[in-house]
Amino acid sequence: MKKCSFCTKEAIYFRSYSGKRFCRKCYIKSIESNVTHTITKYRMFTPNDRIAIAVSGGKDSLSLLYILNKIEKKFPKSELIAITIDEGISKYRSEAVQFADEQCQALKIEHYTYSFKELFGYDLDDIVKTSESRGKLTSCSYCGILRRKALNLAAKNVYASKLATGHNLDDEVQSMVMNLLRGDIDQMRRMGSVLDGKRSGFVERVKPLCHLPEKDVAFYAYLKEIRFQSISCPYMETSMRSDVRRFLDYLEAKHAGIKFNIFQTFEKIEDKLGRGELKNKINQCTICHEPTSGKTCRSCNIILSLGLELQKPKLS
Repeated sequence: MKKCSFCTKEAIYFRSYSGKRFCRKCYIKSIESNVTHTITKYRMFTPNDRIAIAVSGGKDSLSLLYILNKIEKKFPKSELIAITIDEGISKYRSEAVQFADEQCQALKIEHYTYSFKELFGYDLDDIVKTSESRGKLTSCSYCGILRRKALNLAAKNVYASKLATGHNLDDEVQSMVMNLLRGDIDQMRRMGSVLDGKRSGFVERVKPLCHLPEKDVAFYAYLKEIRFQSISCPYMETSMRSDVRRFLDYLEAKHAGIKFNIFQTFEKIEDKLGRGELKNKINQCTICHEPTSGKTCRSCNIILSLGLELQKPKLS
């Protein structure tokens, strides 16, 4: 019987990249301590923040919701709100929205749901169907651009001072490698664990799970009996991210800790480039008046390029 590296109890989990074994209690503590340390390291929050948590219904966002709710109790002047974006993906998103709503009710956290249909006038399924004949981007590219705008609109609508997302270490490293492969230096400048939005019209975004591998978050959710959506998005395999994910998982299996090495290397690169800074001046989109580096934002450009009619967001 293998013992926990931190106490005398039986170990239930071996963390290959650190060589440490954990019992149930020590494992849960390690995850929550990791998040607390990350928040402190990057100074993500202030004691009186109104924090909107982007809750998709997956393991990462629901684990983040649970952990931040636990931390927030120590700061009575702060507030937590949950926002969910329903992209409109048939036979996929409805279950996730249900899990998000159940968890928010259990934790007594206000929960707001916004749909692509309300914000843009079209479900993602509608956009993908239209793009099959006209579009040049993958469905994930369309979704990513529209989702980022939707989250910012939703966060501003609930008067949030911070927007916390459930991006884990795997998500961050995949994005870093994708930007490198595309040669997208400007996008690399916009990455980081904290994305300042004070002077740009964006709600400041923070990623408290950015130092946690995906499998670590998944095991935490399992131990805490957090119900989350396990079905993969039907559009996922069309993206470049899926290829990069498989490549990085292969490397991690052979060389434990390589994802951390990549993350730390890119942090140094980001510091040289100017972390979280935008190369171009931030303007207002001439159509929707949301922040953009050009004349029109990428979301409006997408809708127009597909020959669809732009709709005014319906926010309540």
